[in-house]
Amino acid sequence: MDRISALRNLEDALESFEDGETDLEGLERDVRGILRTYATEFEGELAAYRVSSPERVAGAVVMATGEPDARERVRSLFDGVSDGPVEVDRVTDAGAGQSGD
Repeated sequence: MDRISALRNLEDALESFEDGETDLEGLERDVRGILRTYATEFEGELAAYRVSSPERVAGAVVMATGEPDARERVRSLFDGVSDGPVEVDRVTDAGAGQSGD
């Protein structure tokens, strides 16, 4: 999914909410799904990586060019993760619905 498609889908989700066709929980679910699809189908040099450790940031997803870059992004985004191992796994379409649903 490209950026324009994602934005159109977000617009549609907001319109459904504004028209009373869905509630806030439904809107949040739709938006989360749109963003996950966008991240996992991103067409570029970046890919989505989900953090599996350390536990306090497990489930977070970052965009990176590879596993080493993903680990570095996690270290730079989260305070206190600068020392110690960081484990990440590439997110695929099949794994897009994990964490929080």
